[in-house]
Amino acid sequence: MTDPAQAAQPQPAAPLTEAEDKQWASFAHLGGIIGFLPSLIIWLIFKDRGPKTNVEAKEALNFQITLVIAHVANFVLGIVLTAVTFGIWALIQTLLTFAIWVVGIIFSIIGFTKVNAGGSYRYPFALRLIK
Repeated sequence: MTDPAQAAQPQPAAPLTEAEDKQWASFAHLGGIIGFLPSLIIWLIFKDRGPKTNVEAKEALNFQITLVIAHVANFVLGIVLTAVTFGIWALIQTLLTFAIWVVGIIFSIIGFTKVNAGGSYRYPFALRLIK
């Protein structure tokens, strides 16, 4: 008779093929267009299954976290400076928010194309919070 506790143990997932590894690694960068969640989900699910996906998803996630920090800092700074400048800073804050968003999209697309072509991509600026 088999032990039911042994039958219920999950089996580790199969490693990714080289093509799948490259695909998920590039999707981690492309997901940055809509925020940090795609990079986080890809890294959490595939980090142990593909070495390229592990490295590239961490890089994309670190960049997306950096952008979130920039948005929060811009928001907090904007609240203070808008009050001090009687609303003039609101225009600058709007432009900064748009600039952060555009930078995120551009670098995410660059990362996607480099990794999809078979290379690796390191963002020019990112806090390396996840090692």
